[in-house]
Amino acid sequence: MTNPPGSSRRTALKRIAATAAAAVTAPLLVPDPARAADDATRRIGAAAWETLIDGNSFASRAALESEWNYLYPWGSDHNGTARMYASSTDSNHCFISPAGVLNLKATRITWDEGNSSKDPYLPIHYHSAAIHAKNQVLVNDRFPNWEIRGEFQAPSAPGTWPAFWVTGANSWPPESDILEFKGDNRNWFNTYDGAWDNTLVAVSSPGNWHEYRIWMTKTSGTDVQIHYYLDGAWKAAHTGSNFVGKPMNVIINLQMEGSSGSSGPAGDTYYKARNVYVGRTNNG
Repeated sequence: MTNPPGSSRRTALKRIAATAAAAVTAPLLVPDPARAADDATRRIGAAAWETLIDGNSFASRAALESEWNYLYPWGSDHNGTARMYASSTDSNHCFISPAGVLNLKATRITWDEGNSSKDPYLPIHYHSAAIHAKNQVLVNDRFPNWEIRGEFQAPSAPGTWPAFWVTGANSWPPESDILEFKGDNRNWFNTYDGAWDNTLVAVSSPGNWHEYRIWMTKTSGTDVQIHYYLDGAWKAAHTGSNFVGKPMNVIINLQMEGSSGSSGPAGDTYYKARNVYVGRTNNG
């Protein structure tokens, strides 16, 4: 190709530089199966797309229990002041109403139940609920691309700490927080690979329905790139170093106080979810 002379060449070089700069800051164009039919026969390149959780897992209690386990993967306690109590015989804090909508409820207790068994060992002030998916996320050569999304009505008052996230099943890191509110209207899109990468996005009325989504793809033998979306709009891309080959659990939980403030609500707090979806490419 012949280089353009004089000012024309300078103009062309400026355009090339501008294009390169835009490529650094703009989101990558990633496949978007969320906006296409969700079926096992769709293909991305040479890889088949398969659905692990199809968005109907909250249609009934039976559907919930077929796709999800109760509590955190490690038990009832974590890093806030809420202890999780949901089970197949206890629907007080985890229930379906109406069909298709998961409700997690945190209730303030008035008695001394000791402290959380997890660091930082805060006193238990609430009973609440958590669930985690039976299928785990594993990014590797066979499953290089993952989509995880859901619609949520999230509490954002001081002392409320809802989350929708993936975290290492056998180690920490890795972690990716798709939804996390810490007592105000900002959602924390977080990636932890030994250091935190945080993107805070103000959400208009978090207590209304909003969709939170990630697209995670293998970019090297060790690393992934995670694209974060709110209501279909791209918000950030983070690199997760050493995420490849590490199983991760998908968790929905309503924690309280801790990082969201030390004085939570006196009444009941509700966190609602619907249309939660997990899918991946399968290279066979």
